Amino acid sequence: MRLAIVTDIHGNREGFEAVLADVAAHRTDRIAILGDIVGYGPDPEWCVDRCRALVDVGAICLRGNHDNAAAGAAEAMSPLARRALDWTIAHISGDAKAFLGALPYTARLDDVLLAHASANGPEEWNYVTSDTKATPSFRATDARLIFCGHVHIPLLASCDRQGMVREQPFRHGLPIPLIRSRRWLAVVGSAGQPRDGVAQAGWALLDTDSNELTFRRTPYDHGATAAKTRAAGLPEELALRLIRGG
Repeated sequence: MRLAIVTDIHGNREGFEAVLADVAAHRTDRIAILGDIVGYGPDPEWCVDRCRALVDVGAICLRGNHDNAAAGAAEAMSPLARRALDWTIAHISGDAKAFLGALPYTARLDDVLLAHASANGPEEWNYVTSDTKATPSFRATDARLIFCGHVHIPLLASCDRQGMVREQPFRHGLPIPLIRSRRWLAVVGSAGQPRDGVAQAGWALLDTDSNELTFRRTPYDHGATAAKTRAAGLPEELALRLIRGG
């Protein structure tokens, strides 16, 4: 199976459309969306509608913290995120809010665990930013492969048979062999608001037949999204993030 893993769309229609076109070009069998469909970006309703359509044809879709807040839950957020979230709540329908609020926090596919933030306490929105921060996720599940988002910066870590967790280097676009003597955790880059200094949408491709993972970057018209962000009256910092890639 070839599984496309997409996360942190954040109301960015142009980024999401570009990723979906890239996914289609790579002959994937299924899509997993790891949450934060909304928040920050100017097209939340469109992104929710597109995710709902993908779910209808077999995609997996999880709930992120911005989705949870848009559906009515109390979530601690930075002032910038709260301003964008308040705008989002005012610009999405009741049906969109109901869809977001009904999404699960995790999903399991054989030996693959999917979550928005982490495998340990998935409703607590922990940030996995290092091998140390990845360790609790390995301890919380027996899954061989763990995929999450939330951080907007790609990361790969492995856990050996002695429980030692190490961050692993990788290059975008090159398949990484996921050797079976280790377990693996990948933080997938953001499709809608990357924060690693690259103004391209991020996603990942897992090939379970070849046992390889590829982190991908997809160019998109971030200038158009930034212009729409400004036109919507969202904070200028959010438009600049798209242009800077962080």
